[in-house]
Amino acid sequence: MQAWQVHENGEPSEVMRLQEVELPTPGDGQVLLRVRAANINFPDVLMCRGHYQVRPPLPFTPGVEICGETEDGRRVIANPALPHGGFAEYAVADAAALLPAPDALDDSEAAALHIGYQTGWFGLHRRAALQAGETLLVHAAAGGVGSAAVQLGKAAGARVIGVVGGADKAAVAREQGCDVVVDRRTEDVVAAVKEATGGRGADVIYDPVGGEAYTQSTKVVAFEGRIVVVGFASGTIPSPALNHALVKNYSIQGLHWGLYATKNPRLILDCHRQLTELAAKGAIKPLVSERVPLSGAAAAVQRVGDGVTTGRVTVVPNGAAA
Repeated sequence: MQAWQVHENGEPSEVMRLQEVELPTPGDGQVLLRVRAANINFPDVLMCRGHYQVRPPLPFTPGVEICGETEDGRRVIANPALPHGGFAEYAVADAAALLPAPDALDDSEAAALHIGYQTGWFGLHRRAALQAGETLLVHAAAGGVGSAAVQLGKAAGARVIGVVGGADKAAVAREQGCDVVVDRRTEDVVAAVKEATGGRGADVIYDPVGGEAYTQSTKVVAFEGRIVVVGFASGTIPSPALNHALVKNYSIQGLHWGLYATKNPRLILDCHRQLTELAAKGAIKPLVSERVPLSGAAAAVQRVGDGVTTGRVTVVPNGAAA
């Protein structure tokens, strides 16, 4: 079969190689899946660079989120068991963790439903307890993680402010349902958010960026507001001033979604059922901006790493349906 492999760490476009390899052999409790579509996530970029908390042995195949097909023809969502990731024609995954792909979504949309939407759901509901009528601020609102949070926020009845970088991303954020869009390249984020909220600030802030975005969040978080930290796509990990959190009376909440798989896997199943229901109603629908063939995976992963994409980019192996 064909699979992309990383033999040394570096930029994805430089270290990912498309090769002919043997079919992976499932271990105990694992199944072999034909990859119908694989979604590109920022952790794929970080793993190529050797900067992720999980470091699979070299060589490995990236791709942590797929829509696959079982030997008996079932369409499922899975997180492949590394080093046999999803940027390949076949992958392996833990049988107990397979989730049914929603009928309302095509393969690429289903592949993009899992990590970003589960993270959004857990962040907004389990951690921040977002309520209808509250104001939600989403950084990187046009990206894959951000657009999922925007849709989930709207589905929960929140007023959503999206922060983006550039006019093209601003248009995407509006299409995803943002009530207010702030372009950080041309606007003062803090001033714009304060104006949009009458000086009150945002009740919940969803931050997959870190760095300057986190600093801005602390200046516009409302009384009893919650800042949910889900990642550091900017490359800069903030150092929170806890005296500031005390004086302004807000919470800083971390979210490591992957921990739920070992700490409380039942919640992942419950979340998936709710996401499936929202998809069936049309309340959420992953924004897939590009569907690329397997041969284009390395370049696509690099574009995600460079921050020039919107929504989700999925890899569709040759011969698979989009």
